[in-house]
Amino acid sequence: MKKFITIILFQTLIVPFGLKANENYSVEIEAVTLVMEKYEKDFVEEPETQFKLNNKKPSYMALKEDECNATVKVTEKTGLEIVGTESFDVNVCKKEVNKVIN
Repeated sequence: MKKFITIILFQTLIVPFGLKANENYSVEIEAVTLVMEKYEKDFVEEPETQFKLNNKKPSYMALKEDECNATVKVTEKTGLEIVGTESFDVNVCKKEVNKVIN
């Protein structure tokens, strides 16, 4: 009986917090998804570049600016070495991805 009560309490207390987190970070999640789609398309078109990049692993970081805009930074790493960094301005409402030139 104690296990049953514990399961019920867990579902009613913990699960709503998990669903709320998705709503809080929806702009960042959508921005990273859009950049990942664009980023993969760029490398699929150039097979020799993709062959060279097999050891590189990109990591993504998104920073929310407002309800529609976010900045996504893509860092390529080979092990501990940082190979390259690119920044993108993303408008989630219009589904636009613009590369930031430094």
